[in-house]
Parts: sequence; C-alpha cells; structure tokens
Amino acid sequence: MSETDYPSDTLQDFTPEPAEPRRIVVLISGNGSNLQALIEAQEHDRLGGEIAAVISNQPDAYGLKRARDAGIDAVALPHREYESREAFDGALIKVIERHEPDLVVLAGFMRILTPRFVQRFLGRMLNIHPSLLPAYQGLHTHARALADGVTEHGCSVHFVTEELDGGPVALQAEVRVDRTDSEDSLKDKVQAREHLILPIAVNWFLEGRLKLAGDAVTMDGTPLPATGMRLSHDDAAEELDEDD
Repeated sequence: MSETDYPSDTLQDFTPEPAEPRRIVVLISGNGSNLQALIEAQEHDRLGGEIAAVISNQPDAYGLKRARDAGIDAVALPHREYESREAFDGALIKVIERHEPDLVVLAGFMRILTPRFVQRFLGRMLNIHPSLLPAYQGLHTHARALADGVTEHGCSVHFVTEELDGGPVALQAEVRVDRTDSEDSLKDKVQAREHLILPIAVNWFLEGRLKLAGDAVTMDGTPLPATGMRLSHDDAAEELDEDD
C-alpha cells in the first residue's frame, strides 16, 4: 500500500450530523393569515427553516390558535400589562431570544417598536406591509389608495429599521385596482399577494441569499433597487392561479 492509499471503511461508515434547521420567531397581533401562509410553506418544505415560536401582544389573537394547532409554541405577552413601551419591548426581547431565532418576522404585529428592539434584531427582522412602499406607510393603506384613485396597489416585504415602514424593501407584489373595488375587495386581493411573497422572502433570507447591507438590500450579493424585487400584477396572478 502506498502512502496515498488509505482504507475507506471509516469514511464509508461516517454519517454526518444533520444540520439544525434555521429558526424563526413570528410576531402577530390578530388573525394570523400571513402566519398561516408561513406554516403551510413550512409543511411543504418551502420555508427553509422552522417556526420556533409565535408571540402575540394580544392574548385573544386567533393566530395563537393557528400556532397551537400546528404544534408551534404560542406565547401571549399582553402589552397592556407593562407600564411603558420600553418595558414591553424589553420583555419581548427576552421571550424572543429564549427561542434563539435566526430571523424575526412581523406578520401583522401592530406595535411601534423602540430603537432598542430594532437595533437588537437589525438585519434579521422582516415585516410585511400592505402597500407598495414607500407609498402609504402606516395604517389604512387600502382606503387611502382608493381615495387617491390609484390604479396600482400591492404589498411589500422589507427589513425593519427605526423608521416606521421605512426599512429597505426586499420584495413587492403588484395588484391592479379596479373601478369596482371596495376597501374589502382590495384588501382580499392584496392579502393573497402577501401570502405569496412573505414565505418566499423568508426562504431567501434563511438560505443566505437575501441580506441587509447598510441601507440597501442585496440578493445573491447584488444590490436591489429601492423597490426591491417586484412581481407584476400578471406574474402574481399567474402564481396564484387567479382569473382575470
């Protein structure tokens, strides 16, 4: 046997330890329909990780039931039990870090976050917002869009920064606004797109493809435009099997 010939039995018998799945903590305040989209993506191995916990500032949030039904740790942390926003965010940080997440996802979490909280998870916290940011930051986005008579609306996944709904955008999806649309019908169309793009963005982040680099977002190392990557109305409708 030469110096370069080695028995291969050891290598053949070696079984590498499976890598631990990337961990996600989801924050909600209500129904949790975007949480459900994440749960379903996880069940079909399309999320790239596992939801370790769901936390709600509203103890009666239906999303907590969705989490429990899926076997996910569901935590109620009522914000009204804390004397200040800072005290609540401090407690929330402790609960989140107990689950050692790689990513925090705000999926309908209706709280303005303190700078301390944002800085703790900066670069690993995503939010879904029901508008094509930077348009219509804040609340009542669908009513405002209809009042302005826009023909195009949608939703955005963005990294969370200290500016409310102002963090760099990663992914958007457009929806065409019809003259017959009401606030409810427009909300339904936008929510369908939210459920489409949020799991995609989470998957890209957990795969290391989507990153926050300073004030910009990169995809596979390439800086994205200010609107991030954007699905047109037609592309989104095709993905959702919508009929025109």
